[in-house]
Amino acid sequence: MTETADAPGDAFRAQLQSARAGDRAALERVLARSRQDLRRYAEYHCEINDVEDAVQESLLLISRKLGGLRALEAYASWLFRIVKRECNRLKRARRHLVLLPSLEEIDGPHYPAPSGLIRDVAAALSALPAHYRDIILLRDLEGLTVAEIAAQLDLHPEAAKARLHRARSLARQYLSPALDVSEVLTMAG
Repeated sequence: MTETADAPGDAFRAQLQSARAGDRAALERVLARSRQDLRRYAEYHCEINDVEDAVQESLLLISRKLGGLRALEAYASWLFRIVKRECNRLKRARRHLVLLPSLEEIDGPHYPAPSGLIRDVAAALSALPAHYRDIILLRDLEGLTVAEIAAQLDLHPEAAKARLHRARSLARQYLSPALDVSEVLTMAG
């Protein structure tokens, strides 16, 4: 009774040994059998969109590195470590791909602003003269100090403060509902 229970494990161990020795057909059988376990494990550890990619990359790595596996008994844990590492790599890669929308994309159908505030601020910034827009972006978006802005724009620090104050005032006027846009642009000129 013990022999029949061990027979499937022994058969897989023999296939694993043959695959490790370089038998291509045995390698294909080992990978086909391992695929289900890899997929199940990846579904638990990966983002839903990355499951198949993680499984495929893991199978490729296993097929290349199986010859170097020292202990056949460690195959299952080795398999799961590979797929978990691949899931983590894909998660890190996804974090680096997060992009911020540009001002042109804010108006598009892909980034609708429910309150319209983002669109209004983008329009206000684009309506400002370039020297006012630049100083607001340097201070409020890039976080530079007034001294750093003054050095970058070749201005006296007091002039940089005054320009920043004037730029914010114009942007505020543009955003206020009481004034007409043409009035703000006339005052900016």
